[in-house]
Amino acid sequence: MAAAVATRSRKKEKESPSLIELLKSRKSLLGFDQIPFEKSINSLSFATVNAEEVSGSQPAEVHNLVQGKWTGSSNLNTILDPLNGESFIKVTEMDETCIRPYVESLSKCPKHGLHNPFKSPERYLMLGDVSMKAAQMLSLPKVSEFFSRLIQRVSPKSYQQAFGEVYVTRKFLWFVSWLGLLQYLGIILGNKVMVFVGLMVPFATIHQHVQKFSQKLPLHVLVAIITPFNFPLEIPVLQLMGALYMGNKPVLKVDSKVCIVMEQMLRLLHDCGLPVEDVDFINADRRTMNKLLLEVDYVAWVCDQDSYACSGQKCSAQSMLFMHENWSKSTLLRQMNNLATKRKLEDLTVGPVLTFTTEAMLEHVNKLLQISGSKLLFGGEALEKHSIPPIYGVIKPTAVFVPLEEILKESNFELVTKEIFGPFQIVTEYKDRQLPMVLDALEKMHAHLTAAVVSNDPLFLQARLNYTFTF
Repeated sequence: MAAAVATRSRKKEKESPSLIELLKSRKSLLGFDQIPFEKSINSLSFATVNAEEVSGSQPAEVHNLVQGKWTGSSNLNTILDPLNGESFIKVTEMDETCIRPYVESLSKCPKHGLHNPFKSPERYLMLGDVSMKAAQMLSLPKVSEFFSRLIQRVSPKSYQQAFGEVYVTRKFLWFVSWLGLLQYLGIILGNKVMVFVGLMVPFATIHQHVQKFSQKLPLHVLVAIITPFNFPLEIPVLQLMGALYMGNKPVLKVDSKVCIVMEQMLRLLHDCGLPVEDVDFINADRRTMNKLLLEVDYVAWVCDQDSYACSGQKCSAQSMLFMHENWSKSTLLRQMNNLATKRKLEDLTVGPVLTFTTEAMLEHVNKLLQISGSKLLFGGEALEKHSIPPIYGVIKPTAVFVPLEEILKESNFELVTKEIFGPFQIVTEYKDRQLPMVLDALEKMHAHLTAAVVSNDPLFLQARLNYTFTF
């Protein structure tokens, strides 16, 4: 009986096509014509180092990647060989004066992501293609050996342990590449829809020809991935690719002692078709990363754009900023002022307001300044030397501070929340104990159009977003 079962199993195994054969037979249909299934390599085209030769006499150098360009720095962090103490890797690190390109790069990713199921869905197929090719590359003995040895050089562990990282990473990339195909092609299996990383869950309806779905979409925030030294390949790759699949543009920081592994992996991903602009890679000390993660530069830029771009004449323009006292202690207001003063009539970064006159806007500012504790933060003046007719308004980008307690007073609330469709905003400050007052102010407003919550505290975000709704 056992022999008969074994015979039938072998026969069935022989009749079933292998996964590779299945892909080969369908590669034109699935868009994988370019995947090198039998690719053999004599050299590693992506590699800039030789894992076996990195030493004190032949030190390697690690660079940074921002806005699609590999860059160096005069600031070098010398890494000592953990086995013999030789200076065997030089990491070019960014300091606080060099993070502006990273802030600009992150700000280019819109809130709806680089892609989602409705925008640029072909990127799902592209990332599936990249993942498939990267998995195929890691399956090649020479590539697997390269990364296993490189891991051993910077984070000494047995070869089996180092190879295990490569193996897990390869299996992950292979698996998600299939999910990418299913998302792009919309393959429906029974009553479920397989979705790339996120879930699409069908809801029952009473109408035969109507079906509703709940689907996860990317929400862009500052996506920073910081990973430790002990798994220099597996942890960063899995976290990075997950962020990419969901449409984000991440900045990646790996422990400087082992960052050379991920630098080489990024080069492999680029070799497999990942756009070089999709990921930023930074080497920096704790102080520099803290400054980047505080987001002050980015938040100031967003506040300036949302309040004063198009001269504030946008439906989603920021008209009121509720600022926690910690933010008021930062350089946020100073940076907002600096950005506002750069706006000029000559290039129309500030221009005529079509629904309010200059006099009407300045009169509104003066009324606000009569409120106890209020003050002019910047602006509050008419622009001069122009030919704009007086039926329109033209003022400098303006911000007025009004204390939260005063905003909530019945005698002030209508004045403070009056919509000025121009380059104008109210700024206020709150303490932890005053958060209910902020929520109360939001509830009392009649124009519930758009709002943003800026925080790197996930519990705070969850608690605040519980009170939001969308149409």
